[in-house]
Amino acid sequence: MSSQDPSPTNPPTRRLYTGSCHCALTKYQIYLTLPPPIITANPPASSTPRLRKCNCSTCHKMSFFHVRLPDAVNDFRLLSPLDPEKELSDYACFKAQVHWYFCPRCGVRCFAFMGEGVVKEVEGEGGEKVRYWGPKEGWVEGTENGSYLSVNAATLDAGQEGLDLREWHEKGWIAYLDQLDEVEGDRLQKPHRGGMY
Repeated sequence: MSSQDPSPTNPPTRRLYTGSCHCALTKYQIYLTLPPPIITANPPASSTPRLRKCNCSTCHKMSFFHVRLPDAVNDFRLLSPLDPEKELSDYACFKAQVHWYFCPRCGVRCFAFMGEGVVKEVEGEGGEKVRYWGPKEGWVEGTENGSYLSVNAATLDAGQEGLDLREWHEKGWIAYLDQLDEVEGDRLQKPHRGGMY
């Protein structure tokens, strides 16, 4: 199933959005293009964004709502902490390669990561320098390449212009993955067994 939802009256817009854990120890920014330019259960790796809900036991227990960024190097900034390996708690699964970082104070999981990260600096909107941690240059998305970044959409800050998680479901933008049984293919509209809307 595939659709091209964006219309001339509602063109896709790439914006910077903020997110955090509940206590705000973890703060991040991501760039999203909404509405998604391509809406399909199996988008090409270069499409933006890839909104997913998975029914595997890890995602189910964590209630993780995936936003996969096609250009993680440029689309994800962890503003704090600058050293997630030392300052966040970690649950590693899938042969201990994917790190499901979570806040040691409030327990909220903002992102999952596999690969190399580094501290970088960029000029902020007001001209000031902003330091952040993010995927290292040369990143090639995909666990088969040793690289994986998924942001938990539930941790995006509410009330931001153009950001309404209800809309993502109501307009059928979310792909539902069957990683629990691995019997059915990815699809739009309806979760697989054990999955969540």
